[in-house]
Amino acid sequence: MGHPPDSPSALAPAGTTAIPGLIPDLIAGTPWPRWALIAGALAAGVLIVSCLLCAACCCCRRHRKKPRDKEAVGLGSARGITTTHLVQPDVDSLESSPGGAQQWGRLQLSLEYDFGSQEIRVGLRQAANLRPGGTVDPYARVSVSTQSGHRHETKVHRGTLCPVFDETCCFHIPQAELPGTTLQVQLFNFKRFSGHEPLGELRLPLGTVDLQHVLEHWYPLSPPAATEPEQVAELCFSLRYVPSSGRLTVVVLEARGLRPGLAEPYVKVQLMLNQRKWKKRKTATRKGTAAPYFNEAFTFLVPFSQVQNVDLVLAVWDRGLPLRAEPVGKVHLGARASGQPLQHWADMLAHARRPIAQWHPLQPAREVDRVLALQPRLRLHLPLPHS
Repeated sequence: MGHPPDSPSALAPAGTTAIPGLIPDLIAGTPWPRWALIAGALAAGVLIVSCLLCAACCCCRRHRKKPRDKEAVGLGSARGITTTHLVQPDVDSLESSPGGAQQWGRLQLSLEYDFGSQEIRVGLRQAANLRPGGTVDPYARVSVSTQSGHRHETKVHRGTLCPVFDETCCFHIPQAELPGTTLQVQLFNFKRFSGHEPLGELRLPLGTVDLQHVLEHWYPLSPPAATEPEQVAELCFSLRYVPSSGRLTVVVLEARGLRPGLAEPYVKVQLMLNQRKWKKRKTATRKGTAAPYFNEAFTFLVPFSQVQNVDLVLAVWDRGLPLRAEPVGKVHLGARASGQPLQHWADMLAHARRPIAQWHPLQPAREVDRVLALQPRLRLHLPLPHS
């Protein structure tokens, strides 16, 4: 007639199926719906799995540290058999050696000797890591011990510790003099109105180098020599060029370091076009001084189309010299110049209408004349732009 009171179906809530056993009875006796129980069970399972994963990760990290310690010990024990050119030195070791090569940088150099002409070609390739702690404006000066008046200066490179020079110079050295000749390369930080700061130098005895082949190596730079720098005669002048009018203005300011005993020094400004003498001016003389002050301006009309074909030469003379004597020294500027004079000329063209002043060391007159290779003078009349 009806279901007995202890029937399991009577205890099961509507919409559920009674399953015999303890857990089914508990589930059946819970007032929550079945979907809530399933969601709770899933959340508990995810929490347990997350805890297990965290514990496993911690164990793995602990186990990984031990092999790393063993590996470090292994590298330390093998340090004696590691090649030195593959090992990066520590920063502490670099700072502890104030005169070390790493502090002064390196220089890449190529050497080639022509036994026929008895000339050595010195190729300045590049420098690296010149000086830590800020950028500089480096340039290089090359000379040999047997020729005190002959030297080559590279172009100035702005704001770098790793300049790329790519310049070549030649020195005539007889083969018999090679064993006693030393090649010297000095690097300086360019400063327009004060003494240039030494950055390092290389002294290479040519007797220790095999010149039978073309050599190209990296050489460590040494600290600059502690000896007093030699007194060099210098001339200060400014250049200003206006392309629209073709006006080239040269202001001869002053000289210093001239040899004592000059009676009446003066400066001759000469302009060459296409390797021929073109125009010239000269300052007044200054009596009895090794540091004369001139402050005289000269203006030349040079069309912009010809500015790259012009050579500008400033020469210091002494009126007391005998007839046909050579000048005290010269400075050559223009597109065919090199080193600081070439840089000064380029700065003038890059900053049109602005006067650019700079000190220049005087070069031997014969050296400048050899570079100029002047032809017989012709009278030249060039069309000038309208002012």
